[in-house]
Amino acid sequence: MKVLALFGPTAVGKTGVACAVAEALRGSGEDPVAVNCDSIQIYRGLEVLSGAASPDERSSLEHRLLGFVDPSEEFSAGRYAEAAHGEIDGLLADGRRPIVVGGTGLYLRAALADLDLRPPVPAGVREEVEREISERGAEELHAELAPELSEGVHPNDRKRVARLTELVRAGIEPAASAEGMWTAELRRPAVLVGLTIDREELARRIDARVDAMIAGGAAEEARTADSEGASRTARAALGFEQLLWDIDGAPSAEAIEAIKSSHRAYARRQLTWMRRMEGVTLIDRTGRGDTEVAGEIVRLLG
Repeated sequence: MKVLALFGPTAVGKTGVACAVAEALRGSGEDPVAVNCDSIQIYRGLEVLSGAASPDERSSLEHRLLGFVDPSEEFSAGRYAEAAHGEIDGLLADGRRPIVVGGTGLYLRAALADLDLRPPVPAGVREEVEREISERGAEELHAELAPELSEGVHPNDRKRVARLTELVRAGIEPAASAEGMWTAELRRPAVLVGLTIDREELARRIDARVDAMIAGGAAEEARTADSEGASRTARAALGFEQLLWDIDGAPSAEAIEAIKSSHRAYARRQLTWMRRMEGVTLIDRTGRGDTEVAGEIVRLLG
């Protein structure tokens, strides 16, 4: 039995497709389980902000590695890899197909392959970089990185800029960027599917998703996590910082537009990375429902 890995840009509808695939597979006697590979959906209490599977979706398809980490806790791809490998191996041993689903490229690789991990940096170096990035901003630190390191990293990508700066200052050679880290040498046989969609339709989906997040209480989630000491990795959630710019308890129009813009930029990076993946089958879902797309995926599984 092969693992199914379902990747795609934010708001493309990965969870809905995964649920439809699971329904089709159950018709042939399978009992699949989704394994989350989104680096923010691992956090408890950020379900709305991260776009995690809804209660209805979870009742339709069992999800693992969702909301199992406290937002105050720093989490790494290495720790995620250990958890994901355990889930995937256990499911396969039980005869249940894992559907690895999410939009974080590094976590997808961590779930399916073995990472070339770097050692942790000294606490003093991390604290110094955190202080500088708070005072000077990610763009300034990005400009100080060597071109071969900064290329492919957005200047406002606070988490990755901080990590690269930490490694350089600690004298540790950084690994290749996430865009260059894909490998066809997977731990388990897998079918890799990447969902694409028309740019204008994706933009509409992103706007609708952000509006639904705001209406669903994403700002309250961010404020609660912030008051409880949210970690750097939790604060990397798209929109986290902007949702703290509130006016009388509600996000400002400026904040909402900034969140939509950051989601659109992130989606472009996800699509670029996905198209560089070796062995991925791209499926255009423009104008197509979850069930139709799921049928095509099930045929790929054989």
